[in-house]
Amino acid sequence: MAVPCDMGIVMDSTQNIYIAVIDDDERLCFSMSRLLRAAHLQPITYPSAEAFLADTKRPKFDCLMLDIQLKGMSGLDLRRRLSAVMDATPVIFITAHDDPEVRAQAEASGCAGYFRKMDSGSDILAAIRRTISVKDFESRKEIRS
Repeated sequence: MAVPCDMGIVMDSTQNIYIAVIDDDERLCFSMSRLLRAAHLQPITYPSAEAFLADTKRPKFDCLMLDIQLKGMSGLDLRRRLSAVMDATPVIFITAHDDPEVRAQAEASGCAGYFRKMDSGSDILAAIRRTISVKDFESRKEIRS
């Protein structure tokens, strides 16, 4: 389970921060979108990994929230596929079925977070903020080098 960590990160309201929510549960997509918009983030939802991959006009996402057990290609399979093409977009996994073996696979993939769908929205937002903060720090470091 994730540990909440509010680092006091202030999001720049002039910069769009895009979060993909990839889940076949419409209700979760709806509620997660509301939560993310309330936090001044820009959610885009997809009902499947295949729909995400087929979207040729998708923005450069700052973070992906992947359901592990999707119909068709799983969230773990999507993560592997993106890694194979050197897509380093941070991933936060969400699942309704917490299984120790699957959790180990998710963590081994280098995910930025792993949550059960019943975990609190504030914990998920804190993980997204930490992920975006680390990503911004890394990109600023690369620019200075």
